[in-house]
Amino acid sequence: MSYSTRILGSEVLRAAKAFPALLLTGPRRAGKTTLLRKVFPKAQYHLLEDPDLVERIQSDPRSFLESLRLPVILDEIQNTPELPSYIRSLIDQDPGKVGGWLLTGSQEAPLMQGISESMAGRAAVFQLLPFSVEEHRKVSLLHGGYPEVLQQPDTADLWFNSYLQTYLERDVRALTNVRDLATFRRFIAVLATRHGQLLNRSELAAPLGITVPTINQWLSILEVTGLLTVVQPYYENFGKRLLKSPKVYFNDSGLVCHLLGIRDTVALESSPFLGALFEGWVASEISKARLFRSLPRNLYFFRDRQGLEVDFLLDRGNGRLCLLEAKSTRTPRPRDGLAMQKLLERMPDRAAEAFVIHRVGNEPEALTEGVRHAGIHCIPGLAL
Repeated sequence: MSYSTRILGSEVLRAAKAFPALLLTGPRRAGKTTLLRKVFPKAQYHLLEDPDLVERIQSDPRSFLESLRLPVILDEIQNTPELPSYIRSLIDQDPGKVGGWLLTGSQEAPLMQGISESMAGRAAVFQLLPFSVEEHRKVSLLHGGYPEVLQQPDTADLWFNSYLQTYLERDVRALTNVRDLATFRRFIAVLATRHGQLLNRSELAAPLGITVPTINQWLSILEVTGLLTVVQPYYENFGKRLLKSPKVYFNDSGLVCHLLGIRDTVALESSPFLGALFEGWVASEISKARLFRSLPRNLYFFRDRQGLEVDFLLDRGNGRLCLLEAKSTRTPRPRDGLAMQKLLERMPDRAAEAFVIHRVGNEPEALTEGVRHAGIHCIPGLAL
């Protein structure tokens, strides 16, 4: 697995030739450190999680930074929030020097706040998620895309258990005063059963015995640590009243399968969550394809109060839309494109494409023939 495997590698390298600093965010173990160390093999490296090093930085940040040889990778910089302002002052002393400060972090929102306040215009910012199917042939619905799971799929269950425990102890405790980590862990498990559904905060709060404001806070934690994506409804009306609740998706299908107790392909095929898991995989793959090319996610869904629903709308800018239906079937049928066909009829003046994404299987002649006049195409997603 080299940096060339990661689509984002070329974007990171390009940014390092134009910006004094760059920040790579994303969930733990997604491959941020590996990517930077492969792209910049001669860079110094410091992991900012060692207590002695963190204490040294906190007591004298300027001396620490002045002792470094550029370029330098400062890994998990959210643990030393005082550093960005000092890095800015060093950058401003030599504004023409580029690619010197290579930063990573697992908590996007707090990091972005610090970077925007201290290093606006000085740092290029990227988000790295686990491997996409475009990047690695072993990515699957069952195992997801975390590098270590792909290397040793037989121990995936043990890895996800350890990952969740590390996530709770480090990221959750660092971001908020969650006294009851066991309840937070149950919250994650309950949320997995709502994967791909409309977000109903009251329904989440009731079985856990917590309040809706707490649910909002905990959802925010999952978002800023890169585990969760909240997809908003599309804002244009197209002549109907729209629902306003968002949908929630975990970014890695392997993690959701683990949380749902799905351990093999037999269980996956018979699971009532198969459709939602595939839909979430499509959402994740779209997000990765966009983010890894430095494009805005711009991903929405459509649902009105009359029951018309399209899984995803991708806004490509300049008035161009892409409609997508995710179907876990291996044999797509004409009916799978009907909702998109109806929505296309409501927007005759818009430049729009439409696709049914299905699991690898039979050739979709029936679908293609049945909806060809509506401009709907059918493409295979991935094999299990």
